Amino acid sequence: MTGLARRIDPSSDRNSGSGKQKNQKGAKNNKSFSGKSKVKPLSEAYLPTKEDILTFITENPDRAAKRDIAKAFNLKGDARIYLKDILRELADDGQVEKRAKKLSRPNTLPPIAALTITGRDSDGGLIARPIEWNGETAAPLVLLRRTHKDKGPTVGVGDQVLAKIFASSDKSAAPYTGRVIKKLEKRDNAVLGVLRQLQSGEYRLEPVNRKQNEISIDAQHLNGAEPGDLVEAIPHQKSRFGLPQGKIEQVIGSIGSEKALSMIAIHEYEIPHIFPERAIEQAENAKPATMAHREDWRSLPLVTIDPADAKDYDDAVFAEPDTDPANEGGFVIVVAIADVSHYVQHGSSLDHEALKRGNSVYFPDRVVPMLPERISNDLCSLREGVDRPAMAVRIIIGADGRKRSHSFHRIMMRSIARLAYQQAQAAIDGALDEKTERVIDISLKPLWKAYAALKKARDKREPLELDLPEKKLILDDQGQVLKVIVPDRLDAHKLIEEFMIQANVAAAETLEAKNQPLIYRIHDLPSLTKQESLRDFLKTLEISLARGAELRPSQFNGILSRIRGTDHEELVNQVVLRSQSQAEYNTDNIGHFGLNLRHYAHFTSPIRRYADLIVHRALIRALNLGPDGLSNDEIGELSAIALSISQTERRAMLAERETTDRLIAHHLAEQVGNEFQARVQGVTKAGLFVTLATYGADGFIPISTLGREYYHYDEAGHSVAGERSGKGYRLGDSVEVRLVEAQPVAGALRFEMLTEPRLLPASLQSHHKATKFSRKAGKSRTGGPARGKPAHISRKSKR
Repeated sequence: MTGLARRIDPSSDRNSGSGKQKNQKGAKNNKSFSGKSKVKPLSEAYLPTKEDILTFITENPDRAAKRDIAKAFNLKGDARIYLKDILRELADDGQVEKRAKKLSRPNTLPPIAALTITGRDSDGGLIARPIEWNGETAAPLVLLRRTHKDKGPTVGVGDQVLAKIFASSDKSAAPYTGRVIKKLEKRDNAVLGVLRQLQSGEYRLEPVNRKQNEISIDAQHLNGAEPGDLVEAIPHQKSRFGLPQGKIEQVIGSIGSEKALSMIAIHEYEIPHIFPERAIEQAENAKPATMAHREDWRSLPLVTIDPADAKDYDDAVFAEPDTDPANEGGFVIVVAIADVSHYVQHGSSLDHEALKRGNSVYFPDRVVPMLPERISNDLCSLREGVDRPAMAVRIIIGADGRKRSHSFHRIMMRSIARLAYQQAQAAIDGALDEKTERVIDISLKPLWKAYAALKKARDKREPLELDLPEKKLILDDQGQVLKVIVPDRLDAHKLIEEFMIQANVAAAETLEAKNQPLIYRIHDLPSLTKQESLRDFLKTLEISLARGAELRPSQFNGILSRIRGTDHEELVNQVVLRSQSQAEYNTDNIGHFGLNLRHYAHFTSPIRRYADLIVHRALIRALNLGPDGLSNDEIGELSAIALSISQTERRAMLAERETTDRLIAHHLAEQVGNEFQARVQGVTKAGLFVTLATYGADGFIPISTLGREYYHYDEAGHSVAGERSGKGYRLGDSVEVRLVEAQPVAGALRFEMLTEPRLLPASLQSHHKATKFSRKAGKSRTGGPARGKPAHISRKSKR
């Protein structure tokens, strides 16, 4: 998908409580709140206090949805309104927060978490910490418990695991205990680094990861590597004295090459990039699908519309006017998706590797695919003129674009044309070529008419409409950055995006109707903290954001339309984006806030996303479309799978972004001292993050280098201002900067500010005066490092 879904796209167990842990007073008095004469009125009934509710949430993290709390305290009727008010007060006070459908205490772990085992306690028990932790306090300890009845995997120090989390009864030992569900894949001991030769003639491997130690390489173990090459080495001998010994297994290439820079991210984020022999063997031995369990749709004029440089085509589309007299002006839409589940079956080596990868990772120069090329680019790719198995959804929409019905089918199809976005758009605009002239009437025109109807429903639905153009790196033949462009956002892109959204909604609705467990794509509304921060920022622009009722995307759209065409347009779009929650995969459905949809699951890209493969298998099982549907074992593992693929998705996003940083830093390394036009894209107490207008490169300006006065940082106003002058910089400012330092391996750029600070708006000055007053009153000082400290170079902010 493109546009919003990808930008926003820039787990827990199902509720399982029986309600037996009731407050005894509540169980005695609260038999009913129906208003009958035998029942005590609400004012006389026992109602849980805030402390009671907080205790229950703390002790029952897997049963902490509002309905679980109501059931536990036997609250019915009017008492549920009381509970809703109490929970809102606790949320407003910051004592609870919402994760999916469940409530939790801040700085607490979810019911299922990924952990790293870090050591043992005095009794020999294993101690772990969460792999990811966003709390304000230090990451909590988890004591892993194991009994003789446990059938889980054997684990030890250094292993990474998925574990069921429980609140500990003995807080002094550890705040949590855990039961291991699954042992996560542990990376091999390969070290990525740059080969250096000392003056003495000895060879050393300088690791890219600064936490790793250097390795001494004997000349006989160079494997053809030259000094300056980026290589993979395996330590093979440790010494009590001196450096460990190693041998080079693979020469990636010169550290100056683009291929080497993407390999740094692959190693840094432990992205599996070499398929096991067994998985390759299964892929190579796979046979084309037959007509078994399939309908023959090969005569339907489906077309694929993809980027011009795409190598795999996993979706095809078709539309025609509906001939039903009862649906005048309506359309029949077909979305056909590659049937990956036929080739990648549960428990196989292919499936194991796909789950470990979670998704394909896209770098400017290469793709690390989720599936081997024989599957992704051949057997599953919906090539033009070739029979291919697919999962298809047939959707009936009215003239208003609203869906009337849908049905899923397992089919054999044959695409009549493979088109690029620009090619399809040009045809609709009147510039036909030999291929589009052949399909313009039977395929393209009906598609655009159906999209016009769908757009009516989309506009009425009002999803979040952020205007944040995506930059794309263009590389030359040597893999170096040639230029950075912002591709045009065409109706062809929007058409495919909307067709895919409709298919994803239909998949979720079908599985829910069949009571089939699945993995949803969810996107929560902004947290209360982010909402308040956004309100404070908007006040500086004299824009209000209402409190009280839950936010809707339309409220953000109203703000964005208000500032469209003004100097603040890009600034407000950025701040609204940063206020959003991160989309994730989950077995509990809370809907998709950004798309403004109640039911949403990923169905349309099974070649590159494991979540879609799970949804395909679930549909096959629920609709009896073949023997290769979702298994009982998989159903029991869905929560763990959702957590795992959410983590691999975040891993891919970071790796892709940092590789782009390294590429541009390498390109600019020879331009130190040059001046550039830039925009302030981030403001922190340590300094400013700026983005170059020409290259889209991100770099850092330490606050200690901004001037001779002390600069105050205003978090709400996204700005810094001088203590004496009141002049400063804020998010979105256009500035001129000079490149001071470039570190290609780290992907880091450091700049100095050339643009003089400006007098900030009056609303921001009041914020800074308050900050200045609080500092003089003896409160904690905010701002950058003291003058005179050395300027530092920093990675770009993980926004």
